[in-house]
Amino acid sequence: MTPPLPGQWDRRQFLAALLAGSSLPWASRLAARGPGRVTDPTLNARLGYPPDARLLILNADDLGLLHAVNAAAIAAIDAGAFPSGSVMSSSPWFPEFAMYARTRPDLDLGVHLTFICERPTFRWGPVLGPSAVPTLVDGSGFFPVSWEPDRPVDLKQLDAEVRAQIDRARAFGIVPTHLDSHAHTLQWRGRPVFEVLQRVARDQRLPIRIGRNWFSQYPYLAQAMESDDIVLDRSITIPPGTAPQQWTDWYVETIRSLPAGVTELFFHVGYDDGEMRAFAPARLSWGATWRQRDLDAVMSQPARDAIAATGVHLPTWREIRRLLPEGPLRSGAAN
Repeated sequence: MTPPLPGQWDRRQFLAALLAGSSLPWASRLAARGPGRVTDPTLNARLGYPPDARLLILNADDLGLLHAVNAAAIAAIDAGAFPSGSVMSSSPWFPEFAMYARTRPDLDLGVHLTFICERPTFRWGPVLGPSAVPTLVDGSGFFPVSWEPDRPVDLKQLDAEVRAQIDRARAFGIVPTHLDSHAHTLQWRGRPVFEVLQRVARDQRLPIRIGRNWFSQYPYLAQAMESDDIVLDRSITIPPGTAPQQWTDWYVETIRSLPAGVTELFFHVGYDDGEMRAFAPARLSWGATWRQRDLDAVMSQPARDAIAATGVHLPTWREIRRLLPEGPLRSGAAN
C-alpha cells in the first residue's frame, strides 16, 4: 500500500495520525500513544517537571558522516538550533567534527553506533578492523550496505565493536551522553542484538534512544526494560513522503501539537552540495535535498517561534543521563 502524501491530508489530521499511532506502514515505527495524554509521567517527574509538561529533545544525527553534514550541523549548533547530537565515530569525516567538538565542551553528544554504510560508493568499516570482527563486514571488509534480518552476527564481536566505537569517541575528546545507532540497527534488529547494546549502555552508564512509541512494532524492547532503564515517551523524525513545501510546516505543527511527556525529534541535516549529492545520488529519503530541508527547517524562525510560543521545555541527553545511578548498572562483560 502506498501511503498518501501529507499534501493529500489536512495537516493537522496527518500529524494527529502520526502521534496517535497511524496504521500506515511507513508510520508504524513512529506512532505514539496519543496527543494530549500523559503516556508515562515517571520520566517527567524524574526530570523535575509536572506530568503535563511537554519536553522536547532536539538531536542532530549522523555527525561525522560527511563534510557537508559536519558543516551544516556546526552552523546549526552555533546558531543555537541543536542542544544535542550523535557522532559516527567509525566514519571517515568523524575527526573533523571531533576537532570542532573539542572547542565546544558544552555540547551534548552521543555515539551514533554504526554497522552499515548504506552507499555502495562510500564505504568504511569497523574501528577494530575487519579481521577482528569478520561477521560484521562484507567480503570487501566494509560494513554492509544494509543489515538483513537473517544476517548471522557473532554477538561477542558486536559487543567488542560497540565498545570500540564508544572508546574512539572518547579518545577524540568526546564525553558521550547517550547511545543510539545508525538506522536503528541495534534497536530494531531483534532482542539478542538489542541486548548487546543494552549491556554496554548499562556498563557505561549511558541512556539509549528508545521511544515507547516503538514498543508496538518491537515488543522485545518493552520486555527487556527494567526499572533503572530510561525510556522516552516517543522518538520521531519527519516521515518519508512529506511534501517539500510542507517541510517546515510539519516541524512547526509537530512542536505545537506535542503531547505531554518527553519527545525526541531527531534531524538529518546537511548541505545540498556536490559532495552530498554524490553520496546519495537521486535519493529522496535522507538524501541531499532531505538534509538541506531539515537544516532549513530547524534554523527557521517559525520553528523557533513555535517552541517559544507553546512553552515547550528543551532538556538534553546530558540531563537525562544524570538520572542514572552512579557506577555501572550491571556487569558489562561479554560472556
